[in-house]
Amino acid sequence: MSLNAYQRVRSIVETPRQAERRLMCEITGEMIHAREAGHVRGALMPSLHRNRELWSTFSAVCGSAGNELPMPLRASIISLALWVDQFTSDVAAGRESIDDLISVNRDIIEGLTGSGIPD
Repeated sequence: MSLNAYQRVRSIVETPRQAERRLMCEITGEMIHAREAGHVRGALMPSLHRNRELWSTFSAVCGSAGNELPMPLRASIISLALWVDQFTSDVAAGRESIDDLISVNRDIIEGLTGSGIPD
């Protein structure tokens, strides 16, 4: 099966939550790989940028009209996205370690894996 065919099939059978989890796993894996390779500051930027973009998207979706997640959960995700944005700047500047971003993502992955939120 070609890559394009595989991607079409995946987009048909993958729920939004599964897609979020898959992308979060991919980006978190990139951050772990960068950390294990000894990358710091600017060398972390590709994975930090993707993570920041992902969280920005989560925030935008949670703030949009018609989002059916419970309001407290939406507010928590938006709050986390704001924290990720600021903390990412601290990691890029060398003031903080990437470990806390990885930890937050792992917690979200765990929640997406076993949450009570319907697909």
